[in-house]
Amino acid sequence: MSTTELRPYQEHAERAVFDEWDAGRNRTLLVLPTGTGKTIVFSKITEECVKRGERVLILAHRAELLSQAADKIYKTTGLRCAVEKAESSCLDSFYRIVVGSVQTLMRRQRLEQFDRDYFDTIIIDEAHHCLSQSYMNIIEYFSGAKLLGVTATPDRGDRQNLGKVFDSLAFEYTLPKAIKEGYLCPIKAQTIPLKIDISEVGVQAGDFKAADIDTALEPYLFKIADEMADLCKNRKTVAFLPLVNTSQKFADILNMMGFKAAEVHGTSSDRAEVLRDFANGKYNVLCNSMLLTEGWDCPDVDCIIVLRPTKVRSLYCQMVGRGTRTAPGKTDLLLPDFLWNTERHELCRPANLICESAEVAEKMTKNIEAAEGPIDIEEAERKASEDVIAEREEALAKQLAEMKKRSRRLVDPLQFEMSIQAEDLAGYVPSFGWEMGPPSDAQKKTLEKYGIFPDEIENSGKAAKILDRLAKRRDLGLTTPKQIRFLEGKGFKHVGTWQFVDANNMISRIASNNWRVPRAVDPAEYKPA
Repeated sequence: MSTTELRPYQEHAERAVFDEWDAGRNRTLLVLPTGTGKTIVFSKITEECVKRGERVLILAHRAELLSQAADKIYKTTGLRCAVEKAESSCLDSFYRIVVGSVQTLMRRQRLEQFDRDYFDTIIIDEAHHCLSQSYMNIIEYFSGAKLLGVTATPDRGDRQNLGKVFDSLAFEYTLPKAIKEGYLCPIKAQTIPLKIDISEVGVQAGDFKAADIDTALEPYLFKIADEMADLCKNRKTVAFLPLVNTSQKFADILNMMGFKAAEVHGTSSDRAEVLRDFANGKYNVLCNSMLLTEGWDCPDVDCIIVLRPTKVRSLYCQMVGRGTRTAPGKTDLLLPDFLWNTERHELCRPANLICESAEVAEKMTKNIEAAEGPIDIEEAERKASEDVIAEREEALAKQLAEMKKRSRRLVDPLQFEMSIQAEDLAGYVPSFGWEMGPPSDAQKKTLEKYGIFPDEIENSGKAAKILDRLAKRRDLGLTTPKQIRFLEGKGFKHVGTWQFVDANNMISRIASNNWRVPRAVDPAEYKPA
């Protein structure tokens, strides 16, 4: 019996998944930002599958995620789960839902205890991890099962494509839409005028090396804490750092600066107690070495400090997502950023949370850096988009003006062909492969040097013929394209058939007459003697 009502977008997401499966697209993806209830959605999907008589496997890569999924399914649907993890086996259970550890099920010996059609549906939580071989072993073993991947972040740092696993994207709910509709809190970004040099940090498996970041970051920890003293003193803050030692050191520095800071890591014996105390307000800063990127929620966190710079958008979104939930009295999430000096590498910034275009993201980052104080990222994105459009229009206007300027001083190829009465050029059709390609840069440069506007010449063969004709005309002492352009601009006809000397004499007469055609000369009828 269902005990939870879905929000409109969650209902849409659930319907979309079943629509994909009903249409035969059996491996589909669902994308919901952190804090918008993806676990609730796949719980309701699980419930519907059970109603249809199916057995469902829910996969996760960490024990906390398994227990959270089982707990949420029970609270959302009233259904209980069996567990497939370590010594716990689901094979003797009558429950239709199994939460399974990837680390356990990936082993061939464990898999072979199941019939290949044992599960009708597999749901993968945090599906951006599923391209690893451990997940693929399970997916391939139960290859006949329908597959749903659920994630807040559908891209991976190693740039592998989730399309290798999934056939379709059933539904995506974006961060801006979630904020606009009030399901996530507004995000304000602020650039801190502190330059942190990570230009010597290496890259491994698509992201910065944590040990290198740690070394590069350590000299700045006191300065960062000093900046936080004004920025975060009235906020509940989570700081992400590259390694445990640095995380512990930073917590100590913050406590020296008057903060109430704590640190947690994977082997902390008092981790649950520290997290509980942080939630209850005993601490106002929580430092961690990438422990809290998934599977931990504290809705009233309203400041995220990312001191583990990353090239991986999914990881960056996971870190920021720890603070995007709404909570009573919470007005926004503050996202301080620093002036990272990378030189060789790009890294994720607040703009990457919201911008689809790299050009807009770059402009938004510059605008945030130039601003005084925090800026709402949606407003910043709108302004950056407008700036990019304006800059494009300005660049296009300049380009058109330059082209117009060029065209005024250069002869159009068709005008040249007609002026010199070259029917072979006008009717030219390329025959060989090399002739059919576009003109080379060298050909274009030479044509323009001669005075021909090269942009209208479609292929390399035509460019070669015109260049050959220009060389022959020079040897024969005939008019140049620039002479043709000028004199035909004054109304003279077929200047291309004149001698160079005759054209030069007429240009000299016009120049001595204040650049006007002499009264005694009728350009339309004039022919050199």
